[in-house]
Amino acid sequence: MARRTSFKGRVLQCMLVLVPAAIFITLILQKYSDPFKADVRRALSEASDVSRQSTKPPSKLSACDTVTDCPKDQFSFFIRSGAANVLAPKICVQNKLVLGSVLNNAGPGINIVILNGKTGEVIKTEHFNMYGGDVKPLIALLKNIAAGSAVLMASYDDPSTKLNEDARKLIAELGSSAVQSLKFRDNWVFVGGKGAEVKSAFEKHLKNDNTKNKYEKWPELIELEGCIPKYLE
Repeated sequence: MARRTSFKGRVLQCMLVLVPAAIFITLILQKYSDPFKADVRRALSEASDVSRQSTKPPSKLSACDTVTDCPKDQFSFFIRSGAANVLAPKICVQNKLVLGSVLNNAGPGINIVILNGKTGEVIKTEHFNMYGGDVKPLIALLKNIAAGSAVLMASYDDPSTKLNEDARKLIAELGSSAVQSLKFRDNWVFVGGKGAEVKSAFEKHLKNDNTKNKYEKWPELIELEGCIPKYLE
């Protein structure tokens, strides 16, 4: 006849099984918990870099690098040109990134953001390769900009090789004065408007000059920020 195991005996048997298991689990956690936590923190950090402009309040550490407070009848903007052919430009509106490498909507040539001049809503973002591309799509876009729109532009790498007189004239009509003298690998940022009183005060142009260039064959990047008046008919 099989001998019955007492209650205390069964408890002891369970402890003999569970204690080694607990020790094993503890050792595993000690070995892998820190790298796991580090991986999670790194993943969260990478995700926050992409979505910071929509999940955190504006700050000097935000994707827009600046905070501009404007009157209620104006929109804030921040533009940074590209740096050489390495760092893409960025454009922010109301302290929110609307064009840049993390949004995958910036590229070599001329980068453009078109806003509804009354509401500040982004109507379109686009970039046109002015070295190896075609100027015709840029001209078509410029011709179709609706009256009352605000237009923000930033150069990257080379904004001018394919920029013909028709395109320069259309950009000049938006308020640019520098576009007529824009040359190979110049850096340029501009804010204008179709039918709005936005002139060349919102514009910077840095010429490609081998004796002064910061990045060997390219000039230093440039930044521009300010307030765009809302369009009033």
